[in-house]
Amino acid sequence: MASAAVIGFEDVHADVSWRRAHKELVRLSSKRAGLDFEEGRWLLRAFRSGAHRELGYGSFHEYTERLFGYAPRLTHEKLRVAEALEALPGTAEELKEGTLSFSAVRELTRVAIPATEREWLRAARGRTVREVEELVSGHRAGSRPGDVPDASAKRHVLRFDISGEALASFREAMAKIRREAGEALDDDAAILLLSRSVLEGTRDEARSSYQVALTVCERCRQGRQPGRGELVQVSQAVVDMAECDGQHLGHLETSVEPRAHVGTAKKRRRAMQTIPPALRRQVLRRDGGRCQVPGCRHATFVAVHHLRPRSEGGANTLENLVTLCGAHHRASHAGKLSSEGAPSEGLTFLHADGTPYGHAPSPAIAELRASAYRALTHLGFRESEAKWALARAPVTANVTLQDLIRQTLRELARDRH
Repeated sequence: MASAAVIGFEDVHADVSWRRAHKELVRLSSKRAGLDFEEGRWLLRAFRSGAHRELGYGSFHEYTERLFGYAPRLTHEKLRVAEALEALPGTAEELKEGTLSFSAVRELTRVAIPATEREWLRAARGRTVREVEELVSGHRAGSRPGDVPDASAKRHVLRFDISGEALASFREAMAKIRREAGEALDDDAAILLLSRSVLEGTRDEARSSYQVALTVCERCRQGRQPGRGELVQVSQAVVDMAECDGQHLGHLETSVEPRAHVGTAKKRRRAMQTIPPALRRQVLRRDGGRCQVPGCRHATFVAVHHLRPRSEGGANTLENLVTLCGAHHRASHAGKLSSEGAPSEGLTFLHADGTPYGHAPSPAIAELRASAYRALTHLGFRESEAKWALARAPVTANVTLQDLIRQTLRELARDRH
């Protein structure tokens, strides 16, 4: 009896202990969110008032590192979120009251604007931070939770814990890739070329060197690439690249269900080259096996590009085909690079803002035109139609993306009438 009484007494104390612990953690969670709100507000005020200069610090990042131990990236994020919250009172209030954590708010401020704030808050309610990250992924500022995610907007982070020898080798490999490309490459383009140079399979110039598998839905045109057992969605530009110069391994008939995107393999065709092998050899020999964009020396991973897209009736002819490296091939399908003329007469390559390739383009205008191009092709317009309309839409310093899209839509409507 005594033993039973002791066990019961311990169980009661154990019950009180976990309940108390949970209560305190909930309190601390709410308090921490409120402190994150206060901290962000005062960090922003300190930054704007130049508190670090008044105290003799070399930079605001040094100031916050010594005060809080924050790395520069974290300081940058806290300032970005605090500034965004000035225009998002509902989100700011939820952080202040502790109903949303700083991590969730950090993700929401990447996409929410005053006009869409309530929708994003409703969509995020009850979700974990990981689920909020997935909700936001593929969206840009101004989009809505129900919008179709843009694969090109999704970003991924690679982290490795490696030795000094491995780090030095990686840096040398990246430097070599950039030298061979003959132009400045961002990390995304450089790592893509580095990976493809390793994955490149056949050395037979008759076969396309695109050696990664893509599964493309014939209805929605979304493409997915396998990566160690997981299907990763890729941008439309990557799908267009593969279809421009690739080897088609087969065809799957989809299920008859209206919402089905993948079905059972009822019918399979033989693997076929997009470009006939003999013709591909001719193009590569004519172009010397290297990218034809002026100044580019890349020749280790090249593709044969259709100047007039196959989807628009572009033929497999010498005059419609040109050799491009992976970076320039991708830029062409993403609307960041265009060309005029024909191989026999001489091709002229242009930046997205219309300036000849290699000249100093306007970064703001180039990005604006590239964004408008992606929007138009997403709406179903052909590549040539989007480029034609953008070439006729003037861009001034005050033109917004919405204004530019409206202008191009008017141009396309006039052309069709």
